[in-house]
Amino acid sequence: MVIRGFGLVLIIVMLASLFIGGAQPQAVGLFPPPWDKLAHATFFFSFAFVLKRFVGLHTAIVIILALLVGAVDEFHQLYLPGRFAGLDDWLADAVGASLALFVLSFVKNSYKNTK
Repeated sequence: MVIRGFGLVLIIVMLASLFIGGAQPQAVGLFPPPWDKLAHATFFFSFAFVLKRFVGLHTAIVIILALLVGAVDEFHQLYLPGRFAGLDDWLADAVGASLALFVLSFVKNSYKNTK
């Protein structure tokens, strides 16, 4: 129960950093291309990892939430000066989230096979 609570707090902090921190003027150009894709993938790797491992959500729900949050973030960027929305950013979000779920599954299966 404590782990799940920690995960939920972490998700709230992550979303606040994405939507509030990302809306600040100093966020413009913080990660220049192509490093911005790595930033997207890393954030959504972490987001999916926390949702799956600490919050305990089903894999399908994690993917849906990651894709939805990524889409809302891209939509949000349409209205921020100096920021640009793009399908390539959203795909980087999806890759990061998928990679986290793959890693968690791989580690879980590897652990099962050692017993």
